[in-house]
Amino acid sequence: MADSEHYVRDDVRGFLDMLEQIGGKGVEEVGAVAGREQMRAMKGLAEAPAHDLPIKRDLTCPGPAGDIPLRFYDTRAERGPGPCVLFIHGGGFVIGDIEVYDALCTEFAVQLDLPVVSVEYRLAPEHPFPAAPDDCEAAARWLASSPAELGREITGLVISGDSAGGNLTIVTTNQLTNEPAGVPVLVQAPIYPVASEVSKHDSFSLFGEGFLLTGAAMAWFTKQYGGDAKDPRHTPMVGDCANTPPTVICTAGLDPLRDSGREYAAHLIGQGTEVSYFEFPGIVHGFTTLRKAIPSGQKDLEAFLGAIRLKLERLAS
Repeated sequence: MADSEHYVRDDVRGFLDMLEQIGGKGVEEVGAVAGREQMRAMKGLAEAPAHDLPIKRDLTCPGPAGDIPLRFYDTRAERGPGPCVLFIHGGGFVIGDIEVYDALCTEFAVQLDLPVVSVEYRLAPEHPFPAAPDDCEAAARWLASSPAELGREITGLVISGDSAGGNLTIVTTNQLTNEPAGVPVLVQAPIYPVASEVSKHDSFSLFGEGFLLTGAAMAWFTKQYGGDAKDPRHTPMVGDCANTPPTVICTAGLDPLRDSGREYAAHLIGQGTEVSYFEFPGIVHGFTTLRKAIPSGQKDLEAFLGAIRLKLERLAS
């Protein structure tokens, strides 16, 4: 049950109450395989339907450990030169996949009127750090080369993703800033990211129980992922975030990760990066893929995507 001292939207409260009635075990109790099934089941229960698009097809690109599965979306059968979105899904580096994020990627394609490529990076614990950032960087560099498989000339990248995918968004952007790819990252757009050590923040203790994502689950994800927290490809804020491209970032007001996103946004602003920061009150982690159960989150998502669109328009003018 959500703590009454915090503002909780009516639809969020209804969703949390429903989950409490259903019961069930956390991912840290059931393990990776069952946790992946739980996330797929949650999609069927709580996520909005996908948009029908003229182009939605599965592809692969070369990766450091073999081909990386991708899914390509576009609202147009044919398109001239322009930017492309690389979307990196969440799930604690352990759960989540292209299918869980299918509807959200169609929303990106429709709202931004851009091609979108969703990447199926390798997951822990079978493939611990640095498998995920290695795959995401490889996919970004492949995309930046305007591969023939897309039939599009790519002039720049928009990199986005949520939670663990928000972490990988920042890490991938930093890698392509430090060692440029075929085209630049025009905008990075992390959604409630893991940018710093989350357990030190007030939000972790305030919202670590009763608001969907728990502190116990986060600790378990961190253990499964492995790696060194002092490595900037693991915890991006320990590294040099200089020369970061224009950034759109959002957090959820009832999220254990909220303060990590706040800290990252403030850090970028302090170094002079152009930042649009949204903190959506009364809503929980994961709302972008819970829009059937939490319909108020649709407007938040539209605000976030609108800010990306505005930044791209300004860059093009």
